[in-house]
Amino acid sequence: MKRYDTAASRAVVLAMLLIVYTFNFLDRLVMAILATPIKAELHLSDAQLGMLGGLAFAILYSTLAIPFAWIADRTKRSWVIGVSLAVWSGFTALCGLATGFGQLFLCRLGVGIGEAGGVAPSYALISDVFPPQQRARALGIYSLGIPLGAGLGVLFGGYVAATVDWHTAFIAVGLAGVIFTPLFALIVREPARTGAETPVAIGGVFAMLAAKPAFWLLSFGAAASSMVGYGLAFWLPSLLERSFGMTLLAASHFYGLLLLIGGVPGILLGGWAADRAGLTGKAGYARIPGIAFLVSVPLFAAGLLSHSAALAFALFLLPQALSYMWLAPVLTAVQHLVPAPVRATASACFLLINNLIGLGLGELSIGTLSDLMQPGFGAEALRMSMLAALVFYLVAGLLMLAAAPRVARDWTD
Repeated sequence: MKRYDTAASRAVVLAMLLIVYTFNFLDRLVMAILATPIKAELHLSDAQLGMLGGLAFAILYSTLAIPFAWIADRTKRSWVIGVSLAVWSGFTALCGLATGFGQLFLCRLGVGIGEAGGVAPSYALISDVFPPQQRARALGIYSLGIPLGAGLGVLFGGYVAATVDWHTAFIAVGLAGVIFTPLFALIVREPARTGAETPVAIGGVFAMLAAKPAFWLLSFGAAASSMVGYGLAFWLPSLLERSFGMTLLAASHFYGLLLLIGGVPGILLGGWAADRAGLTGKAGYARIPGIAFLVSVPLFAAGLLSHSAALAFALFLLPQALSYMWLAPVLTAVQHLVPAPVRATASACFLLINNLIGLGLGELSIGTLSDLMQPGFGAEALRMSMLAALVFYLVAGLLMLAAAPRVARDWTD
């Protein structure tokens, strides 16, 4: 076990985990910008695209995260992360060889299997490496992998799809992750863990969490927000092409820059605000995301209803930042609902609820609703279905505000 006693050694681990998480979202959301050429070549409906973007990935990603995290808690978290990176990257490359819906669905299942072992062990590893007063900011920096990976995936995927084809885009991003895996394994060593290393069964972790109302409110609040977040992330490029008349390459520039310019500051601000709030009380870890979600709704609605691409970009920037502010505070709070030796398993339980509902249903529900609205709204059906989905940000905000006083009571140092 390696001790990370210096700021430089901790920064190296965090940087490597950030790169892995960037690959995680790059591989996961490159599908969003490739949806239009995939739909055209494979003759798919919006509902089928929603299944490929969310349900196919989320089914095994959500359920296998718990046993993989349990293994990580009892063995070496760094090993589990490295193997997972190789697996999901390999299946991403295989997506490029698919010639039909069934093959692509199975490959996306494989991506979900690999990514199931990446996130929860990373949360726990960061919590072992960083002291409590720095964890929210560290988890915030780690969470930058979401806008960085999604943004780079959209920009790179859009460029390759426009200049070559969507098959090549999948193969290129997948192989990049496979090549990076040996470097990660060489640099990142398992840290000395905090707390007693007493083995705890999965059922025991469930029992700890089930007794804490804060866990349920945070989990279902995050899941409601993720239905909108993942849904908008997947469908916005298609909306830009259908309703704003953009080319695939222009849509990739629009959305990629939106993710990077809006998402990165939002995550960093959430981590900074959470660590500041944690100095005086724990309720702020849920109150900050709750307020952010509620404020973002009218701003997102204004952007969706706009018919000018430039105006829509300006209107989307602030709510894009606000929608990411929940990550560092909520992830930190979940880490502190259980003792240190079971943090990865607890995180996986949280991710099960968040991703099975949010990722599994977000893209699918918007796509299905778009199909149902097609007779009445025609080309604007997707815009209207995305607008309707914003109600779940209201639900998320209210659940987070309800969780705030309970987080303070359920906190475990």
